[in-house]
Amino acid sequence: MQLGRVIGRVWASVKNPGLTGQRLLIVQPVKADLSPTGKSIVCTDCTGAGAGEIIYWVRGREASFPFTPADVASDATIVGIVDEINTGKKKDPS
Repeated sequence: MQLGRVIGRVWASVKNPGLTGQRLLIVQPVKADLSPTGKSIVCTDCTGAGAGEIIYWVRGREASFPFTPADVASDATIVGIVDEINTGKKKDPS
């Protein structure tokens, strides 16, 4: 699983029939300190994530598992919304 931030949404009038009714969101992968890393990607969403939220996503075969038994053609899916990140570092009091 990887961390990311939802930065947008995709609307597609023509797509694989298995994607009908699925939300497609644009995700910017981020590091644990929430700094951007790599290129943004399009993910299907099974969580109801919204713009600006920190999420975790999976890639590859596991990306279709949340939609079983439906046949969703996805290689990247948002599988969780992050409430808090604890890196073990103390917060700056200012």
